[in-house]
Amino acid sequence: MTLLDLWLSRSIPMCLMLQSLVLMALCFPSASMCPKGCTCLRGDGLSVNCSHAQLKEIPSELPPDTVLLRLDHNQITSVPARVFQGLNRLREINLSHNALETLGDSALQGVEDTLQALDISHNLISLVHKDTFAQLKARIHMGHNPWHCDCTLQQALRGMFYNHEAAGQVLCKTSDLQDLEGRPFLSVDADLCNLTKRTTDYAMLVTMFGWFAMVISYVVYYVRQNQEDARRHLEYLKSLPSKPKKQDDGEDVSTVV
Repeated sequence: MTLLDLWLSRSIPMCLMLQSLVLMALCFPSASMCPKGCTCLRGDGLSVNCSHAQLKEIPSELPPDTVLLRLDHNQITSVPARVFQGLNRLREINLSHNALETLGDSALQGVEDTLQALDISHNLISLVHKDTFAQLKARIHMGHNPWHCDCTLQQALRGMFYNHEAAGQVLCKTSDLQDLEGRPFLSVDADLCNLTKRTTDYAMLVTMFGWFAMVISYVVYYVRQNQEDARRHLEYLKSLPSKPKKQDDGEDVSTVV
């Protein structure tokens, strides 16, 4: 066997191995790209599965080509502002079965145009910012949360009525109106924002009336107290002994004449 044959016999398998490694690197994400505690699989886009990973916060370094992100069944308590920004291909987020309490106006900023499905069910959400879903066109699952039905929630969902499924899942755990507790949000006919304004106006009116009544009461008390002091002073003056009058000199002269 010549040196050329020997070199070819060894170089060809090496080339094939290098090609295989390159293909694997292109088809599968490297371990360093995948967040700790998560698994990453590439199929129709990159799927990042962080379910049951005992996460307390959303991983900060997510692969930029993530299409599906599963964060369900963890202990995540908040969604930081713009945490998904840069994930330009993200189509689905599952945040169900966590401990979320609220969503800010910038929580979903950056994925409004690509996001198709959002699951925030089975959390502790009672309040959201009025602009949280303003630009979102995704299908939303938001049931099984202790929603507080007020003006802010009505504003947040007002632009989502086309997403009947999402609004229909909202049950009023608490409300500014007690008769709404336990009822679906869609059954609320009242404009809670105007109701809040009227309630505020009534409160201001009652407060102003209370202050006015206090002022009137003080004035009446002050006048009565002064009248009582004046009466006592007059009685004191009346009780003083009167002095005898002196006769005028003119009267004495006329008497002599």
